[in-house]
Amino acid sequence: MTYNASYEKAGKIASHVRENARKKYYVGTTVSHICESIESEISKLGGAPAFPVNVSLNEVAAHYTAEPNDPIEVKDTDVLKIDIGVQVEGYIADTAVTISYDNKYNDLVRVAELALSEAIKKANAESKASDIGAVIENTILKMGYKPIKNLSGHSLERYTIHAGKSIPNIKTIGPSFKLSANQAYAIEPFATTKDGDGIVYEGKVRNIFGIASRKPSKYQEADLLLDQLWARFRTLPFAIRWITEFYEEPKARTLTEILLRRRNLHAYPILVEGNGKIVTQAEHTLIPLDGSNFVTTI
Repeated sequence: MTYNASYEKAGKIASHVRENARKKYYVGTTVSHICESIESEISKLGGAPAFPVNVSLNEVAAHYTAEPNDPIEVKDTDVLKIDIGVQVEGYIADTAVTISYDNKYNDLVRVAELALSEAIKKANAESKASDIGAVIENTILKMGYKPIKNLSGHSLERYTIHAGKSIPNIKTIGPSFKLSANQAYAIEPFATTKDGDGIVYEGKVRNIFGIASRKPSKYQEADLLLDQLWARFRTLPFAIRWITEFYEEPKARTLTEILLRRRNLHAYPILVEGNGKIVTQAEHTLIPLDGSNFVTTI
């Protein structure tokens, strides 16, 4: 399978499962069920999850995934962000949708989608990342909302979700890189209310992890787990519920904590809006071309 064919297949799968999620009524459904059903659908369609499905509620902007048998249920007052990653042979599609059943949040949901749409129009080979950020910021501000300043889109590489280049959600000052042809990028506006802080901070919950180093930890069982994690996920993120397939949950948590202390793993804390206000998100993956772009997740 060629480079672009892998991206294209991953994008089609991601788009399909995202739109299925958008149509579903999740009130009364546990976040466990949401994550596991979406991840199962990805696998049935011939892809693999590129990271644990994120199900971030309300003021949590990102990085919450279900714990094993997570009892949290979606309420009809919740604003639910579902962030989905699909990989095919390591090539990644990253996409997200915000779902709300409360009409008072319709415009906040819509502004993230509109900002994404306007940003995509701007994004082609040789477009400046700062110009894309300016479009996102202006679109959100014009509708009376705030962009989240310290969250951004990102470049993608094989088996690497955040590959070193950031596409801001605000206008930035100073030098800015230009998008490169045939390089994959995820663009993901986040918006909050006018009385929001517009900045996210790390929360206490951390239940998504990734390999930082393969240096032996000197704990035999932990090193065995590290080898298993590398064989299965490489540098892609994973969750505790993904490793309870071959370890009981208490053992999985103990070994994970050892690897965290030894800095073999790093954790992704949840990201929470500074004033505790609702956050919405929209996201697509695209590959810039000369004068246009290929959006893999449309």
